[in-house]
Amino acid sequence: MDVRPTPDAPLRVAIAGLGAIGLKVAQALDAGLPGLVLVAVAGRDAAKTAAQAATLRCAPAVLDAAALAEAADIVVDCAPSASFPALATSVVDAGRLFMTVNAGALLRHLGLVARAKTTGARIVVPTGALLGLDAVRAAAEGRIERVTMITRKPPGGLEGAPWLVEHGISLAGLTEAKCVFEGDAVEGARGFPANVNVAAALGLAGIGPERTRLQIWADPAVDRNVHTIEVEADSARFSLRIENVPSTENPRTGRITALSVIACLRGLTAPLRVGT
Repeated sequence: MDVRPTPDAPLRVAIAGLGAIGLKVAQALDAGLPGLVLVAVAGRDAAKTAAQAATLRCAPAVLDAAALAEAADIVVDCAPSASFPALATSVVDAGRLFMTVNAGALLRHLGLVARAKTTGARIVVPTGALLGLDAVRAAAEGRIERVTMITRKPPGGLEGAPWLVEHGISLAGLTEAKCVFEGDAVEGARGFPANVNVAAALGLAGIGPERTRLQIWADPAVDRNVHTIEVEADSARFSLRIENVPSTENPRTGRITALSVIACLRGLTAPLRVGT
């Protein structure tokens, strides 16, 4: 789809989910991103969403998530992953640009990519908390031999993950680092849907989520979400270490994730774009 704005017709943006990420994105749009205007929002709690929207300078319409695709050119998905299938399908079927932070949910619904080819939609996954995706995407144009990722999070940032519940893993009173998962990015994204969208994005950008190896550690010694990535390719060998400050509103989410979405939106209309 054509996402170029004109001086008289900025691109209309809608946001699903006004949590730790979505509200920051809404505030940035409200403050002004060239060529973009926030027109609608949606959330699980309509009253709370309306109250949040009312704090903005130009309050957007509060709609059901299913109506966002008809109201906007771009729908930004910052909602919990459980709402992903219905929201993504409605946006792709409408031929809109769908920007999502739920890379792990996208892994389970990759048929949407083929559907987007027929409807003219585009699916965009921002870099999120995983700085360095440009390098991985570039290396993937050649041959990548190996990608590994080790994630360390404060125990509180992992509490309630389905993998921990299913395997009876308790993090209560943890005094030393504990490896709670080791496997591929597909299984990791399924077991930790609120925690490792970064691993899903890494898999999609590189050699595929099935071949991307992942370890997840609960570590009481860290106060940031720490991701270490190692890539071995025919073009380069590189290591990345990212220490993301957890969001105050949601410790499962790094503060930089919202900033990444804002940067991605800005890049859609900017006259200069730096990076792959």
